[in-house]
Amino acid sequence: MKATVRYTCSACGAQAPQMIGRCPVCGAWGTYEEEVTESGSGKKLRQPGQARVPQRIQEIKAQDEPRIDMRCGELNRVLGGGLVPGSLVLLGGEPGIGKSTLALQVLMQMGEKKTLYASGEESARQLKLRADRLAGNPENLYIISETSLENILKQTQELEPEIVVIDSIQTIGTDEVESGIGSLTQVRECAARILQFAKERNIPFIIVGHITKEGSLAGPKVLEHIVDTVLQFEGDQHYMYRILRAQKNRFGSTSEIGIFEMLQDGLREVTNPSELLLSANRDGLSGIAIAAAVEGIRPLLIEVQALVSTAAYGTPQRSSTGFDGRRLNMLHAVLEKRVGFKLQQKDVFLNIAGGLRVNDPSIDLAVLAAVLSSNMDIALPADMCLAGEVGLSGEIRPVNRLDQRIREAHKLGFSRIIVPADQPYSADGLKIKVLPVRKVAEAFRLLFNQDRQ
Repeated sequence: MKATVRYTCSACGAQAPQMIGRCPVCGAWGTYEEEVTESGSGKKLRQPGQARVPQRIQEIKAQDEPRIDMRCGELNRVLGGGLVPGSLVLLGGEPGIGKSTLALQVLMQMGEKKTLYASGEESARQLKLRADRLAGNPENLYIISETSLENILKQTQELEPEIVVIDSIQTIGTDEVESGIGSLTQVRECAARILQFAKERNIPFIIVGHITKEGSLAGPKVLEHIVDTVLQFEGDQHYMYRILRAQKNRFGSTSEIGIFEMLQDGLREVTNPSELLLSANRDGLSGIAIAAAVEGIRPLLIEVQALVSTAAYGTPQRSSTGFDGRRLNMLHAVLEKRVGFKLQQKDVFLNIAGGLRVNDPSIDLAVLAAVLSSNMDIALPADMCLAGEVGLSGEIRPVNRLDQRIREAHKLGFSRIIVPADQPYSADGLKIKVLPVRKVAEAFRLLFNQDRQ
């Protein structure tokens, strides 16, 4: 067989016959890597058999896919109700964030179900030491330390487990490809063979994947197209919280998130994160506002902290942690242009407490309230939270799932909430006062009016 050399972009999967510095498709620099393939070595994803014929869509019987209960409510929520048999799930995240801990802990909680954990990074003794720290009842959990894909699939065929975890896809190689383990060719070929095996045997596979320094999954982009579900495990290693997001899910929604807390004995599910994200000693402190946000379809009350001080140098600093810095600059412009507060000579620092990163635009109003509270050195009411997106003209725009935000605020003991005007809501039976506003200035009058009731 004739060997062929080609170059593939690790960011988007584009191919070229020669080395290119800048990818003409995605614009990334230095992402082209060499691939050595042999003509005729490609494998079919489906074995030859009876040819399929087209069917009328009315004749196809639709039924819900059976789900495997993972014994983890947060993981089941993100997967869409459980793991579908025969599916291929890709779990990615930064080094040390807890991907292997999550995968091993989930298998240990399966109880009587027969499961297999194949690791190409750690030995069986290392996995045993980790398993001793984690809580669970691993009655039928099998461990294999192997880097050969052929041997892993052979052992899976003989053992017939109900769930298989491969950690990680970058450390697994197949003998049918001459490239080194971890190369683009190996990663793509191994993923394709695992997908074929999973569909034929109806066994779900969870493969752990590394990410690049830019935060994207390592390997060609086609790897994300091969798998059925892409899960991203993220968080700051200096904080205890971890968030599990679904970037792709063929069997469920991608709007759900799972929240975990990293402890000494493993990951703990956080069923009510709002109580943990709010500090109890914020009374009388300026620069703190409580935002009623929504991550996925889960309402969260988060603490927005701001610090405004006189600029020590000629150029004021604008720094944010857990919030988009460009959006913070836009909100500063709205505060100066539409409300009349001048912050040109002030340093502004913003932080989302708990190490979370929030993309919900409904926390705009809480960000402005925290910044103004720190600038005026006036504490906001402790019993009030906010929800509203701020437009460029200073108007408060509607937000989604307003009823859920109001109920979450009521559950945590808040007696007042500022919401966008002209947006329907239901607060029947709730002991919370809803204050609708149309402009940012109206919200500030409610927050900073000393005679408010």
